[in-house]
Amino acid sequence: MVRETKRPAARVPLLLGLVLAAGPLRGGPAMPLAITSSAFEPQGGIPARYTCDGADVSPPLTWSGVPAGTASLVLIVDDPDAPDPAAPKRTWVHWVLFDLPPDSTGLPEAATTATLPPGTGEGHNDWQRSGWGGPCPPVGRHRYYFKLYALDTKLAALKTPTKADVERAMQGHVLGQAALVGTYQHPR
Repeated sequence: MVRETKRPAARVPLLLGLVLAAGPLRGGPAMPLAITSSAFEPQGGIPARYTCDGADVSPPLTWSGVPAGTASLVLIVDDPDAPDPAAPKRTWVHWVLFDLPPDSTGLPEAATTATLPPGTGEGHNDWQRSGWGGPCPPVGRHRYYFKLYALDTKLAALKTPTKADVERAMQGHVLGQAALVGTYQHPR
């Protein structure tokens, strides 16, 4: 589990794939922004239930330590090891959610449009659709990054954005970020 928070007045540069060291909020130490899952340990294997080899539903996620001044949260799940971890050529996007309420504390297993917190927007994944698309690596063990960002703004102007659209809109608005990494390889 990787964690990060910043002072509300300062903005965290958006360093995709990197997380900066945690810092205290005004008035004392803060609990850092964190994201976890009860389905798998950090750096651990993602159960087949959440992949194309199983029910292909999203895993349960929980977060805490949302910085003061957060107006919305963004969740991006991607795989930097596509198509082959030995020779990656691209990052495959599995899920894009934005404008999650700052008082939300996670998502249930098998989250759908109907069960997302009110006001949450859904972007397109690399299957050109919204919603969860579980791990389905063609070869090797891949890493899946569940990246949570706390923003000082909402991204309501976005309709059905791609990951790149969301990242552009987030520039200059990130108060904190955290990541959870899980792995998966097709059983052979």
